[in-house]
Amino acid sequence: MNDLMTSGSAEKPGFASDYMEGAHPEILRRLAETNMMKSSGYGTDAFSEAARDRIRAACDAPGADVYFLAGGTQTNAVVISALLRSYQGVLSADTGHICGHEAGAIELGGHKVITLPNRDGKITAEQIAAVQYAWWRDENREHIVMPGMVYISQPTETGTLYSLEELESISAVCRESDTPLYLDGARLAYALACPENDVTLPDIARLCDVFYIGGTKCGALFGEAVVIPRFGLIPGFFSIIKQHGALLAKGRIAGIQFDTLFTDDLYRRLGENAIRTADRIRSALREKGYALAWENPTNQIFVLLDREKAAELSEYVELGFWENIDAERCVMRIATSWATSDEDVDRLIELL
Repeated sequence: MNDLMTSGSAEKPGFASDYMEGAHPEILRRLAETNMMKSSGYGTDAFSEAARDRIRAACDAPGADVYFLAGGTQTNAVVISALLRSYQGVLSADTGHICGHEAGAIELGGHKVITLPNRDGKITAEQIAAVQYAWWRDENREHIVMPGMVYISQPTETGTLYSLEELESISAVCRESDTPLYLDGARLAYALACPENDVTLPDIARLCDVFYIGGTKCGALFGEAVVIPRFGLIPGFFSIIKQHGALLAKGRIAGIQFDTLFTDDLYRRLGENAIRTADRIRSALREKGYALAWENPTNQIFVLLDREKAAELSEYVELGFWENIDAERCVMRIATSWATSDEDVDRLIELL
């Protein structure tokens, strides 16, 4: 397995994103050994049902609906479209993934993203309540998009974490106003494995109306598992997935992957490698005098660099561009993953 996980190390070390590798070898093994089996389609197969049962058990949500989709942007677009009425919008931090890096997918679906100023990449219960109160107090509210749901992610787009206290407060505000709370878990394995995290899968299932467990960035070839803890919350969700062109005919491919990820605690264990290697890189950056654009404890590291230094490093290591600060400086991202090798980390630290 170690040979498979480090086979790319002879080339330029890659830290541009956390989905650069294929899939965990155990997933590839199970896909290969079941390749010639015949099974029913659209997620009605035995593998998918086994994966659902494992996810329900991990979330302590025995009655949950679980659906498998291909990717994060697709999942966000389908879930948000299913939860909102035509006159409603979704509340999000202004740094939220649906605001910047999804090419307007939510707006294409006919819904406005209502942005709130982020605080360390997060939004607060007080902000949500204030927007809801302002809308209800506005005598012109029937001419204004109604805040119909709340979108957050764990970890956030900037790699920070919601604490259990913060999540409970947000959930309480949403429940009081009957506003669905949706959590994007594209990198959830890295949040769950982080020592600073105090939010568990059962906590998320208890406090959120819908969430998804990311596979694409967390060891799978592709795939996200949408969990709806309250059975039947979204009537016809299977058909809504189909309408969006998001229903996998060969659903067992996603099912096998999630069945594997939720066997023997593999999902969380994969996250631990990303956190461990990211911590090594953070320590080296600090020791060598680099400035971090902001602090976070997860697998994404945001480094403030002048353009000349960014170009110099990029000749030898693959980094991810994040944003321009001004004419001279930019933020580059270093992302570790389930597959990041110590060899590549050693090479990066030497290059720094």
